Order: sequence, then C-alpha cells, then structure tokens
Amino acid sequence: MMISPQTREALVFTFAFALAFLNGVPTLAVSAKSQVIVRELRSENIAHNRAGTDPVRKLLLYLPAGYDESSSQRYPVIYFLPNPFEDSYRFDFDHRDAQGLFDRAIAEGVIKRFILVAVDMNTPLGTSWYVNSSATGNWEDFMTQELVPYIDANFKTIPNRDSRGIAGIFIGGYGAIRFGMRYPDVFGSVYAMHPVGTGTGVRVSAAIPKWDILINAKSMDDVKKDGGTQIFTTMFQAHLPDPDKPPLFIDLLARQEGDQLIIDAKLMERFRNNFYLETMIPQYADNLKSLRGFKFDWTRNDANFDHVYANQAFTRKLNEFGIIHEAEEYNGAFGADWGVDGRFYTDALPFFQIHMVFAENNEHSQR
Repeated sequence: MMISPQTREALVFTFAFALAFLNGVPTLAVSAKSQVIVRELRSENIAHNRAGTDPVRKLLLYLPAGYDESSSQRYPVIYFLPNPFEDSYRFDFDHRDAQGLFDRAIAEGVIKRFILVAVDMNTPLGTSWYVNSSATGNWEDFMTQELVPYIDANFKTIPNRDSRGIAGIFIGGYGAIRFGMRYPDVFGSVYAMHPVGTGTGVRVSAAIPKWDILINAKSMDDVKKDGGTQIFTTMFQAHLPDPDKPPLFIDLLARQEGDQLIIDAKLMERFRNNFYLETMIPQYADNLKSLRGFKFDWTRNDANFDHVYANQAFTRKLNEFGIIHEAEEYNGAFGADWGVDGRFYTDALPFFQIHMVFAENNEHSQR
C-alpha cells in the first residue's frame, strides 16, 4: 500500500505531537509548586495568661507539590518546633529556604510528600517551654486540644498519631521530646535535634541567673539585661509560675545573702521534677516505649558542655528503663541543621520516612 507524501507528513506530525504530549505529562506534574501559607489561630488556652502573651498565634504550613490536585489525597504531618532564639517561627523558611529543601527531599525520594506545621510558641520573654503555665498560658493544651485538631479539620491530613510526627531544634527539641513523653496518642514519632533541658549539666543551674536582677525587677524588661537571667526567667515562668506575683509571675527558688546563694529545697525539687526530662522518665517510660520512633542528637562541639553531658546521661537513663531509642553524638558545628548536608535533610527527614505511616496505596504519596 502506497502512502502519499501528504499522508506521511501528517502521520509524522501526529506521532511527534503525541510523543511531545506524553513526554510533557511528567513535566507538568513536576512543575506543580509546593506552597507555604500562614494562618492565625486564637487560643482560649492562652487567652487568660498573666504575662501578656498574645492569644492569637501565627502558624506556617508547608504543603507539598500536588496538594491541590486531588481532593482524596491525604498526607502525614510533621509538627516542627524551631529554635526559639531565631528571629521568628518562620526564620528557617525566610532565610534558609526550608521550602526548597523539602521540595528537593521529596523529588529525590528522601521522604514522600508530607505537610509540615511550624507555630509561634514564644512568650513576651522568649520560649514557653511548651508547658501549661498560669503565668504565660497553657501551651500543652493549645498544641494538643486546639492546634492539632485545627490542622486536621482544615487540611488534608491523615488524622492519627501513626502519621503524625514532631521535631524540634534546641529548646524546640526539648519540646518535641516532652510532647512525645506526655502525648504519645497524639504524636507517634519524635526527632529532637540538639535538645536542651534533658538533664542536669556540670554547673549548678541556680548559679547562672543573676538573682539581684530577679529580686529587684520592676518589669519583665528588667531581666533582659542579662541573657542567662532572661532564659531562666522563662524556665521559672514555665515551671514555677505564680500568677499573684507580678511583674515576673514566678516563685524564686533562691536568694542571695552576701556571697552565699540560699536555695529553697522544696522549690528546687518542684522545679527539677517539672523541668528536667530525665526526672520524667520513670513516670512516662511506657509512653516512650509506645512511640513508633524516637531519636535525638547533639554535637560534641557545643560550647556549653552542660548540653553534651546532659544528653549523654539522658540516653543512658533511657537505656536503664528499657526505652528503645536512637541517640547520636556527632562531630560537627552547632546549628548546622539546614541545607542538603544539614541534619534535617540527612537524618530527620529519613527518620520520619521510616517511622511515619504514609498513604501507600495512593499514587501521590509514592516516591
């Protein structure tokens, strides 16, 4: 059968068009953009605090590419507690391209598609330490009773603890472990990056704040004169709150008499039992054992050796109670968490890929 030149030309054109179309399909899929959106949520659990904390909390969500393409696709969620010493809760997105890093991780198969939520959980003086406090607000209740239900109700999540992880850096790492300890029914997997507050260090903690500043403070701004005093004030507001003692709304566990520091033994016991994670292990050992995954890391190069010492002791105590976990001391720079060589990309995301449950039967959740 003879084919005319005109017919042959038409067939070639049709084949070329079909090939271009087929080749273009994955390109269209890849070109879909991830999204970073900001929302506000008013918290009744924080509204009645004494320290002047704003009950309207801002939160950021990372939504993966393809999020809007299917009404039936649902995603696991990583709740992220950033280092509260950064400028804002969204610092890693504004200055370290966290969105681009997550996009790359998904594209390269480091992790399947996921949602990430970062929320501002700071008080007027700094970190809330993520606990319920009559001074600064009920942060645990805000997270577990308001934020998580809000995210599940308004976004396409897989609403169960097996598909819900929590990660944090520095004090955020402390919060991640604490939430995992107390709420394993909410968060099934925990990764803490260089956590603090895991236990006692080498120094006596009560010797760090300047007690004359605390005793003589006329406003909360007065404690900002000294960094150690400010951070300890946030710790006391979290764990030794007293709503009837303005302007700091705390009980003071020590006082200075000449060159001698007099420590109130009962208040120190109360503070230690409520603050240090190591003291909470016996009470929450079974909760920790129920987690799908639990890991924390720290650099041996931290200039504050108390953090290194405390994390080494913390992993040993976890072992004493038979709590399966991963603990890694690495030889690297403090704060080197971002970028393709940073530990969020190389360690945290692969950890959640292993331990969170993804919607395996849906094509959008495949690598």
